[in-house]
Amino acid sequence: MRIRTQIVMVMNLDKCLGCHTCSITCKNVWASRPGAEYMWFNNVETRPGPGYPKRWEDQEKYKGGWVLKNGKLVLRSGGAISRLLNIFHNPHLPIIDDYYEPWSYNYEELANSEEKEHQPVARPYSLLDGKYIDAPKWGPNWNDDLAGGTFTASMDPNIEKLQKQIALEYEKTFMMYLPRLCNHCLNPACVAACPAGAIYKRHEDGIVLVDQESCRGWRFCITACPYKKVYFNWETKKSEKCTFCYPRIEAGLPTVCSETCVGRIRYLGPILYDADRILEVASTKDEKDLYEAQLSLFLNPFDPDVIAEARRQGISDAWINGAQRSPAYKMVVQWRIAFPLHPEYRTLPMIFYIPPLSPILDVNGKDLSPEEYIPFVDNMRIPLEYLASLFTAGDTKPIRMALLRLIAMRIHMRKITVGDVNENAYNKLMNEAGLEPSQLEEMHRLLSIAKYNERFVIPTANRNPEKHLDIHKGACGFEEIGEYNYKVAPKDLRIRNIR
Repeated sequence: MRIRTQIVMVMNLDKCLGCHTCSITCKNVWASRPGAEYMWFNNVETRPGPGYPKRWEDQEKYKGGWVLKNGKLVLRSGGAISRLLNIFHNPHLPIIDDYYEPWSYNYEELANSEEKEHQPVARPYSLLDGKYIDAPKWGPNWNDDLAGGTFTASMDPNIEKLQKQIALEYEKTFMMYLPRLCNHCLNPACVAACPAGAIYKRHEDGIVLVDQESCRGWRFCITACPYKKVYFNWETKKSEKCTFCYPRIEAGLPTVCSETCVGRIRYLGPILYDADRILEVASTKDEKDLYEAQLSLFLNPFDPDVIAEARRQGISDAWINGAQRSPAYKMVVQWRIAFPLHPEYRTLPMIFYIPPLSPILDVNGKDLSPEEYIPFVDNMRIPLEYLASLFTAGDTKPIRMALLRLIAMRIHMRKITVGDVNENAYNKLMNEAGLEPSQLEEMHRLLSIAKYNERFVIPTANRNPEKHLDIHKGACGFEEIGEYNYKVAPKDLRIRNIR
């Protein structure tokens, strides 16, 4: 057993306002340089919809993530020979129109224009070549709040899978917000695909970074990432991505997107996992079993044997204690109400989502009675099949259980505060949910009124690694060398050299 630590983020989609504050603050801190105009390390998508870049979930087109081939885990984009043959032409990259062409406006025309018969206009021009362009036609969350529209909703690959179950009539439309950032995966395809070994996963906290000095701009990382969260800087000719605000994490502070989130939907905490089982779990044959297999990777931080082995392997008590207090461990492992995004990509993502509940009202706008909650879950306005397509590779059972537990939490707290709950219906719901009242009360506190230090449990980093944490050289991935490119950043590495 090789115990590793990972900082995990959980997002409660029920509380997301779609305000994009997280995106703007991340943009201002990390991606406001020339060449990074179109980069949104964090973006909020309206679902159903095509996402950003357009249809990033269409892996038949973009070839992202891993697949099982003859029982062996390989990159969907091909092996080393395939990358070598396409090293000067990568055919599976999103084009600039799938993002948007960075532009600005010729404001000098307004300020310096001579007197004319007609009022001057500030025309948009491309920041790529400086030429005038037509009005912008696409961008991040261009379909903001338009999930019910047949044009944008029909572009969602998840909708295409469920055409028989989902109708797009106006009265049956549904909508949710989906914030996205790099998943800092346990089995990162971007790391495995990089010919230069420039992308690496840090040993001490699991953050995946790009070494700007080693990057050669081949862009195979962009193809391999199924979430399309690696970007190419057209000014520096280097790849960049979300850094998970690692300077803040090292200091015990949350990421900027978490710190500034208006809805307080984000939670951060460490999880212990067994790195020796990553290949086994990622190679799970049935896609629908990947979610449960991923959960089996996580270790119980209260287990005396795990604690003893973690200490023996050099993991500090601060991280062990952090894993015991981690809100991520409670939501993901203990309560099982948070799920990874598209586990079928086999990257083992470390960003988890609590699925949203539809408005719990009947047709007359009245609160549903407790007797109606269980049938309501099976007939939600946001279909279980759609949520399962996003979070559990199509398996609706875990999603249904999570939603039942979220409803049980609400009913239990209503019983405590108001008391007008039918006892038989209450007991039936509690039995179906499978959690104790004390767990529901703890869940309620964490999801609604938790303090800052309860939402963000981040041990400070140890920047003095032992000898067994030496830097590994070369590319990474089970397909190539069967060993992760865990790497500890040199102490004198400046922030500007990491993206």
